[in-house]
Amino acid sequence: MRNYVLPEDVFDLTNKSILVTGGSGSFGSAFIEHLLLHTAARRIVVYSRDEHKQHDLAQTLESKADRLRFFIGDVRDVNRLSVAMRGVDYVIHAAALKHVTIAEYNPMECIHTNVMGAENVVNAALQNRVRRVISLSTDKAANPINLYGASKLASDKIMVSSNGLSGDIGTRFSVVRYGNVLGSRGSVIPFFQKLIADGAISLPVTNPEMTRFWITLPQAVSFVLSCFGMMSGGEIFVPKLPSANILDLTKALAPDIRTEIIGVRPGEKLHEVLLTKDDSRHSVELDDRYVVEPEFVFWEKGRQPTEGGRPVVKDFQYDSFSNVWRLSIEDLRSLLNTVGS
Repeated sequence: MRNYVLPEDVFDLTNKSILVTGGSGSFGSAFIEHLLLHTAARRIVVYSRDEHKQHDLAQTLESKADRLRFFIGDVRDVNRLSVAMRGVDYVIHAAALKHVTIAEYNPMECIHTNVMGAENVVNAALQNRVRRVISLSTDKAANPINLYGASKLASDKIMVSSNGLSGDIGTRFSVVRYGNVLGSRGSVIPFFQKLIADGAISLPVTNPEMTRFWITLPQAVSFVLSCFGMMSGGEIFVPKLPSANILDLTKALAPDIRTEIIGVRPGEKLHEVLLTKDDSRHSVELDDRYVVEPEFVFWEKGRQPTEGGRPVVKDFQYDSFSNVWRLSIEDLRSLLNTVGS
């Protein structure tokens, strides 16, 4: 599996201040822990609405508390965001309402958090002259078929176009889009693991053909950091990832437990897409990633992060089914062991 970290001289966080929205979530916690262990960042701001998770994170990282600041706040609250971003150099926007079914039942709540929240992050960043902002997206934003995916697509569009608002402030906004995170809270792996621990005699599988892209939390963290070092504003960065069949995943977790086919759920795709055919018309391939360059550019572009890359072939689509990098059952088992399954 790839390591996306750039050399230290390319992107140095020494004496810098970083804010993470959704900072007490799965990605946010891992990202913050990495910054504390591997960088000389001066101040790391945890911004999230979950008091209990913040308390747990503060206890876990108590020995490094002098570099941490904890803000209870919601991305729906632009005033609170603006206060939290004072003196901040870099922002990771990881906060989102992510559950497909919950978003469909509560559509305006999804829009308030994922769409209006993105606008609030932009406005607070511009007000505080933040240098760079990276927003985390999802494969569900590529050709979306559910509200969650559509809301993240709208968020991505807001981030990309906001480069045209910074003027002489110079704030730059980019997006990182990746697939399922192995073992993250609320994902299928902890769900399966709980069923197994509770003595389930079968595991529910929606469709035996279903495939997904997979990334580990450490890989996601290192990829995002590498994008900070590359971005000039407006790009969508897509890591090259392996795919796996969902049935193979159950066999890796519990080879002796049978599966029960329950059918594809509403709002769910059989295979996910990270790069659509339309994206590929203005995308560049690098050794470890694809970079979707902005179609509409309302700002002066600086150094291009795609120098040395090659244009993506015509009508290329990067999806989990046709992806040549496939994980076997043994690969999955080994990978699950590395993430503490």
